[in-house]
Amino acid sequence: MARIRPNYREILRLQAKGLSQADIARSSGSSKRTVNRVLRLASEQGIAWPLAEDQTNDVLSKKLSTQKPAEQTSTERVMPDCKRIAQELKRSGVNKKLLWTEYLERCRLQGKMPLMYSQFCHYIQQDEACRQATMHLHHKPGEKVEVDWAGDPLYFTDSETGERITAHLFVGVLPYSQYTFAEAFVNEQQHAWLQAHVDMYAFFGGVTKILVPDNCKTAVIHQKGSWYTPKLNTSYHELAECYNTAILPARVRHPKDKPSAEGSVGFASTWIIAALRNEQFFSIEDLNNAVAEKLDTLNHRPFQKREGNRWSVFSEEEKAYLAPLPILPYEPAEWTTAKVQFNYHVTVQGMNYSVPYDYIHKEVDVRLTEHSVKIYFQHKEIASHPRLHGPKGQYSTQAGHMPERHRRYLEWDGNRFRAWGRNIGENTEKVVDGILTSRVIEQQSYRSCMGLLHLAEKYSDLALELACKQALSYAKKPSYNAVKNILAAQESSGNPQASKKAHGLTRGADYFRRRS
Repeated sequence: MARIRPNYREILRLQAKGLSQADIARSSGSSKRTVNRVLRLASEQGIAWPLAEDQTNDVLSKKLSTQKPAEQTSTERVMPDCKRIAQELKRSGVNKKLLWTEYLERCRLQGKMPLMYSQFCHYIQQDEACRQATMHLHHKPGEKVEVDWAGDPLYFTDSETGERITAHLFVGVLPYSQYTFAEAFVNEQQHAWLQAHVDMYAFFGGVTKILVPDNCKTAVIHQKGSWYTPKLNTSYHELAECYNTAILPARVRHPKDKPSAEGSVGFASTWIIAALRNEQFFSIEDLNNAVAEKLDTLNHRPFQKREGNRWSVFSEEEKAYLAPLPILPYEPAEWTTAKVQFNYHVTVQGMNYSVPYDYIHKEVDVRLTEHSVKIYFQHKEIASHPRLHGPKGQYSTQAGHMPERHRRYLEWDGNRFRAWGRNIGENTEKVVDGILTSRVIEQQSYRSCMGLLHLAEKYSDLALELACKQALSYAKKPSYNAVKNILAAQESSGNPQASKKAHGLTRGADYFRRRS
């Protein structure tokens, strides 16, 4: 089995956020040993986040796979300053791994041998024991948010059909303050999942360092045969990069990985879902208005075992620790694959988008949002279009994607095709008009009209006119293929009127252009 290359950029990005190597391994899909090796080699070469765009994983792979560990100039080991470390550990976002990394850098500057991480932690624990202190794992403000779908459904009634529609409640909770967000969606599909996160961050007014989702298919892609090597799906990873957060999926059947979400789901089921059980709603908007009211009540309910409530703790103690929101919120995207057709377009959800003709027959990745379509080949963007909406079959074509011989036809439209047909003859004009009116969207028929122009390049005007007359005797709106087949049949039968032109392009598109 082929060896999977580490995502060097992601490992370095997560390290810069202060995550432990174990958390980095979980989020990036690499082993702890790989993460340790990458961070060690990066530190020795002075490679750190943020990285320039040209520092791709390919470039980093070459740099970090050949570097040998730096030689130590001294065997003297430096003891950590345990008193200072105890104070630093009380600060938000600071952990032992970060302090050990800083300790390594100081040792390197002094040319002395540092302690291994296990020894470093051992001395810290000894110091804590001497002070009769324990490291109880409290949640740090602004450190993480846990998200999940509530198990019980909500309902609303379609005002037009009377159908009872099931709604699903998304819940997000900040473990430190227990401040909770909830919103109902008509399904649990990827678009709803992503939009729920966007709405949640806007509700909180900031972003946590870590995001802990359920291990669902809308969040992660599981390697075959193992639930312990999850890989974030592309759209979810994009969301994490947009909000500069690290995603650490909970393990399957391990609810303690996200206990706050599990607990808040229970509260939401009682104070939102159950509280609305006897009310009737006629749209998802009406339902969410009621959810927002119940959510506000939940967040202002006094705690039983501590002072204040979820809102007071959040606003007074936690909100200031959240990272700022991005300038523009993430726009939920859907990824799919498509094959470039011979007409240098890809068809996605019934719409056609052009790519450079060099990629004909290549398989590409397509990213769709509500307003845009971006097309990638081997992770490189090769085309971008506004998203088409409305009747299927529409085309978005950019001149720069076309072969040179196709660009000369860009100025052609329905009126010009009709004028060209009229110049050939009455029957040709009728066939052109029939082709143009045969499709709901006129532009969809231009390709067939271009086919007639190419026939005019091969056959005489008389042959084309007679073939169109014969085609009209079979159907009121004959197709391009019907005319083409008639000409081919007459040519094979030896009809002199259907002979091909003896040379070049004499009365085709270029000829008409000169006369127009």
